[in-house]
Amino acid sequence: MPHPVVRSSPSQKFRFGEFELDVDSAELRRAGRAVRLQPQPMKLLSLIVRNAGAIVTREKIRAELWEDGTYVDFDQAVNFAIKQVRDALGDSAERPVYLQTIPRRGYKFIAPVDRPEEDDHIRQPGTTTIRLQKALWSNIADLKLAQRRQRRMTTITAAAAIGIIAGLLTYLLVLK
Repeated sequence: MPHPVVRSSPSQKFRFGEFELDVDSAELRRAGRAVRLQPQPMKLLSLIVRNAGAIVTREKIRAELWEDGTYVDFDQAVNFAIKQVRDALGDSAERPVYLQTIPRRGYKFIAPVDRPEEDDHIRQPGTTTIRLQKALWSNIADLKLAQRRQRRMTTITAAAAIGIIAGLLTYLLVLK
């Protein structure tokens, strides 16, 4: 009697930007290095990435993250989890690269998402366009991140210059 064939479910791995998310092991990696994320924010990120490009409503988030009968300040808990996810991704609500807020409705993962196991299959016609789109998005994301770093460095440099000038003025006034 032949044994039944046991098929494992496809791996739940996703790539976006410089990140890789393994839903099965609840691991997020940035350029190969593990990124720490608490369980609820990890579940939230997994849910939103699995539904990339679509609005994930706050009701769906509630249903997926908290069992019926669980008492939690839902709005505060979701806001906290979203902040944790954005911090882990280096994203912001004002200029989202990955996670867009859809006011009064929910959230949308706006970055192109790639499934690594799809790379092992034969490419279908039209994937060149998709790959080009992902490459362009990746360049745009890199530019946005570089702009943020440059703004941060400009702010730090300006603060340091002001501090030095204030120190010099104080020194000159004390000498007189």
